[in-house]
Amino acid sequence: MYNPSVSGGNASSLAGSRLFLYEVQGLRQNAETDMMSNPIRKSGSVFITVSYNRMNQEMQRITRMGGKIVSIRPMETVGAIANATPTVIESAPVTPEPTAKPMTQATPKASKADVPVNLYKPNSPYVGKVLSNEPLVGDGGLGIVQHITFDLSEGNLHYVEGQSIGIIPAGTDANGKPHKLRLYSIASTRHGDHMDDKTVSLCVRQLEYKSPESGETVYGVCSTYLCNIEPGADVKITGPVGKEMLLPDDPDATIIMLATGTGIAPFRAYLWRMFKEAERKANSDYQFKGLAWLIFGVPYTPNILYKEELEAIQNEYPDNFRLTYAISREQQNPEGGRMYIQHRVAEHAAELWELMQKPNTHTYMCGLKGMEDGIDAGMSAEASKHGVDWTEFRRQMKKDHRWHVETY
Repeated sequence: MYNPSVSGGNASSLAGSRLFLYEVQGLRQNAETDMMSNPIRKSGSVFITVSYNRMNQEMQRITRMGGKIVSIRPMETVGAIANATPTVIESAPVTPEPTAKPMTQATPKASKADVPVNLYKPNSPYVGKVLSNEPLVGDGGLGIVQHITFDLSEGNLHYVEGQSIGIIPAGTDANGKPHKLRLYSIASTRHGDHMDDKTVSLCVRQLEYKSPESGETVYGVCSTYLCNIEPGADVKITGPVGKEMLLPDDPDATIIMLATGTGIAPFRAYLWRMFKEAERKANSDYQFKGLAWLIFGVPYTPNILYKEELEAIQNEYPDNFRLTYAISREQQNPEGGRMYIQHRVAEHAAELWELMQKPNTHTYMCGLKGMEDGIDAGMSAEASKHGVDWTEFRRQMKKDHRWHVETY
């Protein structure tokens, strides 16, 4: 069950007292309809201070006046701009409550310095044993996907949620040279599936495609190696790498996750960290109280990876975790075609847009690169209703470290 209070519709008095700075271009003033006596510049940008609980009304007013919203930023991060700019217009001034706690902007770059990177390199990889290799696709599903867990107890390979490790397949290529490493998103938390800080897990799909030259079926070298590996086997591991998909430390954040197939891997790690009882006990400084929303695209119901885990979390934390499936071969979109993740995004675009206005909302996308254009199209249509250019808005989210993409 979704808790509407976190979307802004029933914002608390604390949220309502927070202020945001709108940068707007192209405004024209109609004093009769807009009831404003403040002079407005006819060219360039103007900056308007808006309280949280008036954001929707202000967007509508700006649209009526022919304005285009270039960016929306929390005042606590841009106070200097507002103070230095004579074109600031205050709309419905609000006096913040003295006890109000500022919303978290995003994980600052400085905090990433402690993230482990390249502890093991290709010329000196960590050699870990396979502890387990379990199938994730049910009967009637498409393809082969495995959950593989490796032992890390003999080395110093540690990581955080959202990172990747490299795997160097055994054997040599057609030229007799060692295989190159392949990167895979980590599907476990920093504590590992066994909560002992001694394992790392991957979610791996066997790559399979038709050769354009011969028409023969070709199987991916590393994915096939991993999907068929036996417990007890040694595997060369590198890394960890990656700082793009890190989870913010803010326990009140809103986390939007858009995944296809094995793109679920980092999100499984997020959800374990947020909701698993053993994880919550192990992380006393991180007790998630925000909203996590996963929109997950798969071809068939048996392809819903970690289905039991996801639905157990949804049942236990209905106010904090929202789960939406896009099952392409079983569900239809409004036009009668297959239901892909971009159709679900378009269906919920208004809610997603409203959540994205909060400065502590992070959006993550992981999986097939083909979903990006469709998601952009759905969100662009919604943003235009508010007089906002989606490309510019998304670019600003990226600058604020709130838009995270890892696609292939």
